Amino acid sequence: MKNNLKKWGKPALFTGAGALAGLAYYYLVGCSSGACPLTSHPLVTMAYLGLVGWLLSGVVGKGRAGKCNM
Repeated sequence: MKNNLKKWGKPALFTGAGALAGLAYYYLVGCSSGACPLTSHPLVTMAYLGLVGWLLSGVVGKGRAGKCNM
């Protein structure tokens, strides 16, 4: 159980943060005319930035712990 939480905790956190950022972006910036495909609907914006957050979770925090590869 603890291993699953450790494995899926960071991606879930980044996905949730991305979705919240998408919701904030929709309400603060948004698209008033409805012609913008990514920002015309809040669910689309949340899904897109949630996906971006999930992808970033795989990049952030994977260091080499002091090992040089040169």
